[in-house]
Amino acid sequence: MNKVILVLLMVCVMAPMAFAKQLDKDYVEVIYFHGKQRCPTCIAIEKNTRMVIDSDFAKHKKSGKVKFRIIDISTADGEREAKKYRVTWSSLFVNRVKNGDTTVNNLTQEAFKTARAHSDVFRQELKEAINEALK
Repeated sequence: MNKVILVLLMVCVMAPMAFAKQLDKDYVEVIYFHGKQRCPTCIAIEKNTRMVIDSDFAKHKKSGKVKFRIIDISTADGEREAKKYRVTWSSLFVNRVKNGDTTVNNLTQEAFKTARAHSDVFRQELKEAINEALK
């Protein structure tokens, strides 16, 4: 009887820890790649992306559910990361990481179309992409 109680107690203590560990694996990662030289549109992509993350997803960022990385591909570390995504110039990705699997969503084309001239459209599209990835 004591063994049964001990096992149940261990399950009650360990199960939430295992669940929490699983939640740590599930997140959305927004990655902005850029080179050493940046045009006004590239700068607008970073500025507007940062604005969306910091205002609309601040709680998610704080909890680790949304992560934002800016990677300079002109550095050795940035170049290695860029190879994983086959990136050779400024690019924007909203990736969903769930159960250790990554679903890559390349928003580069949309970002270059809208981030500078139609920043409100860009920010709305980015919010939608992040919200979809959070589901």
